[in-house]
Amino acid sequence: MARYEHLPIYKTAMQVALHFELIVAGFSRYHKYTLGAELRNTSKEVVSLIIRANNAQDKIKLLSALRVKLDELMVLVRLAKEVKAFKSFKAYQFVVELVAQVCRQNEGWLRSQQPGSDLAKGPESHRRRRRRGS
Repeated sequence: MARYEHLPIYKTAMQVALHFELIVAGFSRYHKYTLGAELRNTSKEVVSLIIRANNAQDKIKLLSALRVKLDELMVLVRLAKEVKAFKSFKAYQFVVELVAQVCRQNEGWLRSQQPGSDLAKGPESHRRRRRRGS
């Protein structure tokens, strides 16, 4: 089983999941058990997909599923903002920035897995290319 605790995407996704666990507690009762539960569950699914993708031989399928799950999470976050579930705009802004960071990391990971990518060939080819100044 491949280790995943060192991955920046895993660390950021865990920070998102932990933040939702804490922030949903401050939601109103109605939002806590509806939208809050969805936010918490979806953020945990994101972490799970990262772990599964890290362990998979063919990562592209799981990374594409992760992209969709991250889009779902972003929609839920925006919905929570619109219904004023967040106590402050700062709380919303912090969550959006974290989720966006996970999205960017996922896109980089997905791009590195594409056939023909220098990163898909292994770290050696990437280092050689960099040394030449290309």
